[in-house]
Amino acid sequence: MAGTGHLVFGNLIRAIVFDFDGLILDTEEPVYRSWLEVYLAHGEELPFDRWVQIVGSTTAGFNPQSHLEERLGRPLSEEVLERRKGRRTEMILGRTALPGVVEKIEAARDLGMRLGCASSSTQEWVQGHLARLGIVDRFECIKCRDDVAHAKPEPDLYLAVLDCLGLRAAEAIAIEDSPNGIAAAKRAGMRCVAIPNTITAQLDLSHADLVLNSLAELSMAELLERIGSAAG
Repeated sequence: MAGTGHLVFGNLIRAIVFDFDGLILDTEEPVYRSWLEVYLAHGEELPFDRWVQIVGSTTAGFNPQSHLEERLGRPLSEEVLERRKGRRTEMILGRTALPGVVEKIEAARDLGMRLGCASSSTQEWVQGHLARLGIVDRFECIKCRDDVAHAKPEPDLYLAVLDCLGLRAAEAIAIEDSPNGIAAAKRAGMRCVAIPNTITAQLDLSHADLVLNSLAELSMAELLERIGSAAG
């Protein structure tokens, strides 16, 4: 849908690009908790400082399965791995979109803005959950790790969404929840709003142009004005 955009301190904002995990849907805590339960059942500690390195990115920097298997000196059984996935899915399916997400999506559309999604997860994961939430058709462009060479914190995902939308970085705002996501957006040249979740609230999000407690905290007009003021 072509839009007129929203003028923010002399810059025409034509699009909002959302992260997915931990921003639209809180999948971060269920994924972490499901692995934590496996570690505890095997008498091991899941190092949080290592875990947070992969929040908003992929397991390239820290693979919880490989780490635990190395600690145990043996592979985890398929039964344990399947049970862990089942717990993760059970916890995620009990959750709805985070506060303010649907309202901001609809408000952006009402303003004639275009919507994108940039996620370090797979297309199957993101599309499936967005469909379950009933908002997959709101996004004009969805780019995931299977679409690019490098996931976050590299800028590839955001650059791919901008290319898909035919926009410059200055014409779009990213909304993120993690340091890896913020770094990706900033490296792509975009302004970024950070919304911490239960996992990332413990991390440094100060490199974002604006940090809010929730997307429900401000109206879309107020959010655009605040980020325009912060970037100015």
